[in-house]
Amino acid sequence: MRRPLSMLLTAGTYVLALIYFSPVLWLLITGFKQEGDAVAMPPSLVFQPTLDNYRLIWDSGAGSFMGHSAIVSIVSTIFALAFGVPAAYALAMFKIKKADDILFWFISTKMLPAVGVIIPLYLVFKQLHLLDSLTALIVLYTAMNVPLVVWMMRSFFKDIPYETIEAYQVDGATGLQGFFKITLPLVRPGIVSTSLLCLVFVWNEFFFGVSLTSTDAATMPVYMSSFMTQEGLFWAKMSSVATLAVLPALVLGWFTQRQLVRGLTMGAVKG
Repeated sequence: MRRPLSMLLTAGTYVLALIYFSPVLWLLITGFKQEGDAVAMPPSLVFQPTLDNYRLIWDSGAGSFMGHSAIVSIVSTIFALAFGVPAAYALAMFKIKKADDILFWFISTKMLPAVGVIIPLYLVFKQLHLLDSLTALIVLYTAMNVPLVVWMMRSFFKDIPYETIEAYQVDGATGLQGFFKITLPLVRPGIVSTSLLCLVFVWNEFFFGVSLTSTDAATMPVYMSSFMTQEGLFWAKMSSVATLAVLPALVLGWFTQRQLVRGLTMGAVKG
């Protein structure tokens, strides 16, 4: 009885995975179609594949837009970790007055709708001459991801017994030495999972990108929206751009899946 049940569950898992992956698969297929085939109804899997869409978007500067997204995502994630990890460590390991209020303030910043702050942000960056610059996006995305880093990393640090800190203090290590050489290696899976989530959030962010940039610092989501014109939607070209945008996240998730799963389950015991 166990073997048929196991086979049934395995088959059901594959079917469910295929259902979830089907939009990405259809996106990939559409990117190799001509515009006429892409909008044909009913859709067909039989068509003459072409690389024209990829040649066109690459010649039109898709590489530079992808570079902007990569720079903004990586740098803002590094800064968010640099600010958020020590804060999470302090909130998890030490008795701080009104720690719960501090945590609530962090998470409350995520509740604010983006459209409610875009006008003051636009005016501030305009006064600082930072509109359409990577610096503006890096500063903004760092601030957006710090609360996420604090909340996630705090749960990972809470899994480490406080006796660990006392042990390396008894051995003569300073607080910074123990933090970098002992504590951080213990939460490495949590850092990997948190970093990946920050990267994905920044990579996919569209609203602030389209509001604060135009050409010099536009990211992949902004570039993708350029194929939504008054003449209509260029589905094949949009699918090609979307495929290029999705691939880095898929590849990164594939190679870090073991650390990602360990990290997401590591902080699930203590809150």
